[in-house]
Amino acid sequence: MNRRRFLARGTIATGLADCLRRRGAASVADGPDQVTSTPSELSNEALSKPAYARTETSAETASWFIGNGLLERIVKFSSARGLYTQAFRHKVSGTEFLMWSRPGNHPGAEFMFQAGSESLRGAADGQHADFTLIGSHVKDLSPSGKLLEIQLRAKEPPLDVSVFYAVYGGHPVVRKWVAIKNQGDHTIRLSHLAFEALNLMSAPPDEEILRVYYGVLPREIFYTGRVEDTAILQMNPRTREGLIVMNEAPGWMKRTEMADWGRGIQVMYDTDLFPFERSVGPGETFTSAKCGLGCFIEERGMADPRWSIPTYTSRVVMKKGPAYQPPWIYNTWEPFFRDLNEQIVLQSIPVASQMGLEVFTLDAGWSSDYADNEVDSQKFPRGLAPIREALEERGMRLGLWEPLAMVSSESTVYREHPEWAIRESDGKEKTATSWGKSSRVMCLDTPYRDSAAKRIRALIGEHNLAYVKVDLTTVFNAYGEAPGCYAKGHYHRNWAESLEGIYESMQYITDQIYQEHPDVLLDLTFELWGQKHIIDYGLLASGDLDWMSNVDDATETSAGPRQARTLLYHRSLAIPVETMLIGNLRATTPSIEERFATAIGSAPLLLGDLRQLGPSQVKWYAEKISWFKGLRRSVPLNEGFFPLGAWLQPKCTTWDGFARLSRRGEGLIVIFKNESKAREASVRIPTYPAGMFKVRSVMTGNSIGSFSGEQLQRGVVIPIPPQHKVQILEVRIS
Repeated sequence: MNRRRFLARGTIATGLADCLRRRGAASVADGPDQVTSTPSELSNEALSKPAYARTETSAETASWFIGNGLLERIVKFSSARGLYTQAFRHKVSGTEFLMWSRPGNHPGAEFMFQAGSESLRGAADGQHADFTLIGSHVKDLSPSGKLLEIQLRAKEPPLDVSVFYAVYGGHPVVRKWVAIKNQGDHTIRLSHLAFEALNLMSAPPDEEILRVYYGVLPREIFYTGRVEDTAILQMNPRTREGLIVMNEAPGWMKRTEMADWGRGIQVMYDTDLFPFERSVGPGETFTSAKCGLGCFIEERGMADPRWSIPTYTSRVVMKKGPAYQPPWIYNTWEPFFRDLNEQIVLQSIPVASQMGLEVFTLDAGWSSDYADNEVDSQKFPRGLAPIREALEERGMRLGLWEPLAMVSSESTVYREHPEWAIRESDGKEKTATSWGKSSRVMCLDTPYRDSAAKRIRALIGEHNLAYVKVDLTTVFNAYGEAPGCYAKGHYHRNWAESLEGIYESMQYITDQIYQEHPDVLLDLTFELWGQKHIIDYGLLASGDLDWMSNVDDATETSAGPRQARTLLYHRSLAIPVETMLIGNLRATTPSIEERFATAIGSAPLLLGDLRQLGPSQVKWYAEKISWFKGLRRSVPLNEGFFPLGAWLQPKCTTWDGFARLSRRGEGLIVIFKNESKAREASVRIPTYPAGMFKVRSVMTGNSIGSFSGEQLQRGVVIPIPPQHKVQILEVRIS
């Protein structure tokens, strides 16, 4: 079959006791939570040291050293062993995480996959290595990084494998992926692909602890991480030092094995529920998803993961990078749903402008049909031009909702190419129902993806869009429809191949859009990605934002801000918070201060009928939004996120909150009183930077006082004004 495939996720062609004794720099103190020999702060020198990747060769082996001032990974190749990691060392403490320390112990496979009936490993599991070494190259990466490529050739079958290691200055993370090229004359089918496989651990198995589900929920150490386990954290409770394992495979394709009661890790694609398979034709290359391995020490200055991981993900993983300033987005979905019209929109725009909102989004209901970009002439008889004009006159921009794979049966693309539709296992075309309308679901692993990319590019250009909410079912509907495609004649050769193929095609489509509109914000919703409330690194490789949920906020007793914060807190360690759009907080539901205070924890988003707001409420929003914009422009709030109080399960009987801080210690602290009637809260951030800080209440305008970083580390008591449900503090260097 002749096909053009998109190359996804990166296109640059005994010892246990002995091992633990070797970790002399991280010695155990008397108490279970104390560390005697790790520094309380990372030195500026360690943070500022550049990334490096260097090679040493001898007659028998080749060695590569990849690292920076914070960590180092040493990789070796020998004809007997193959490619393997010799060391994975945290320079902050001197800890060596690799478990093998005596001859005969195995470091791990490095990578492994199945090619047809052949099982291949980077590091030999028997007497003979599966690969020979071709060579290696080093390239510069932005920002301030180095990329090492090690090129290998399989002895059988005819495959070349490039193994990539990336490291960036100031970040305690090594990123890795593989590219597999078919050098033969026949198609080879790949499966069971692990792009990282190392015998790493943080503590003896009887002591090690594991946190899964974005790195925050405790589980047993023998664990299989799946769709929601974007990051898994393992830690030594005595030293609080550990590793964070970040799997960048998209959605349901990810699988992370914490192996056999403390015997290492495998970062991989799934093999059973959503099994990975990929056919690679002669001359073709498949590039895997990436993964990251990071080191941390809890409550040890900038080595704490609440500093290091948000900084890394926002600077390296997030598509727009650290310069990104999140706009305030308004969306019409609730309460209007599909019943919006020109009058409602034109009456709402002046209010949105006065409030300081920047993007005004028409959600589902603006178009007459799915997939043809036709404006509903009954609701918008003059088209969208008057709305765009009204917005741009006020310095705002238009955003639109757009389905990707779900199309109307009457749409042009379906009538002309019904063969592109997804088919179920019984051969019937896949349909999905949205608000009473039955539509077809098109398979993205077909030429349909080019049609979809062209349609969205045209939509952005025609209406000068700042933002597109790309929605609805693709590989798997979040509400239980069967996954994948069984159709013949598509790019995929079977159902399993369609799963990865559809996720790949989503990145293909967004890449096509960004080529023409690099500044547009693309929101890939949880329904598009295939799981309720999901956001992961694979999604962020494809888009900028994720409409992560639809929290009911119609009344004061609805799920509302407290449940929105639950979603935020649980994901805030692993995921940059400014990529999360948490719908549907309504600007009109009391109390408005709680809605605002919740919105500034993530990508700021508000809904509701703005025409219901009184002049004093509009003025209040305008003042508070203006304050936040000014703070965000001057302070990099994406460098640290700290949940506070009863954050793991926010509840009505006690307070919760969060701090968003720069590495200098400036930023904001938010406290939610809930129904606790608390008059004060003791706020403690054990890793607060040194210095003196003045703290002001944004709610009252009054000074709370000046505090040293040491005081904030020990804890300070913050008053909560009795007339307010929240306390918002601005923290600045004195």
